[in-house]
Amino acid sequence: MSDGLLGKKLGMTGLFQSDGSYVPVTVVQAGPCIVTQIKTDVKDGYNALQLGFGEKKRSGVSKPVAGHLKKSGDVPCAYLREFSVDNPGEYSLGQKITVGIFKVGGSVDVSGTSKGRGFSGVIKRHGFHGGRKTHGSHSHRIPGSIGCSAWPAKVIKGKKLPGQFGNERKTIQNLEIVDIRSDENILLIKGAVPGAISGLVEIKKPKASKI
Repeated sequence: MSDGLLGKKLGMTGLFQSDGSYVPVTVVQAGPCIVTQIKTDVKDGYNALQLGFGEKKRSGVSKPVAGHLKKSGDVPCAYLREFSVDNPGEYSLGQKITVGIFKVGGSVDVSGTSKGRGFSGVIKRHGFHGGRKTHGSHSHRIPGSIGCSAWPAKVIKGKKLPGQFGNERKTIQNLEIVDIRSDENILLIKGAVPGAISGLVEIKKPKASKI
């Protein structure tokens, strides 16, 4: 069975459980994904499925990609990603993979691109507390001293400084599936997942325990 699916983050809401507790959940449209390529250990050195998700205008697909997609039904997919699979022989080109590969109560790892916040200072980027605002202080939001005296006389790599914040690939592991709406291809995942609304996410079964 496929290791995961591509999906789109729709937003966050909450559910009341049978015991009255309130659980915050992220709503994700997971699939359906189309099998656009099957990779095998004999031919490619590893077993995997290339899945396509979302549709785009045919005019926006390059000729090489269009030729590649013709083999699986000629659907102009917006995204193509690979997912590992144990037995690729169970699949065929053009086959649809749905949320049926998951089950309520199971765990998933969700990967996405975090929101980009541009060039940010140390307070916003790293949570520094900042300096005093009174008694003649001129150090309100600056990082402070970063040097190493006469030796080694350089800034150590990895020092927390201002810079690009966000717009990075992030993975949140072992998130619980609270509910599945199969007719709408919807997963309700406990907690927050990386990315902005309508952002692409990859939902995978944890490697430790294929649930």
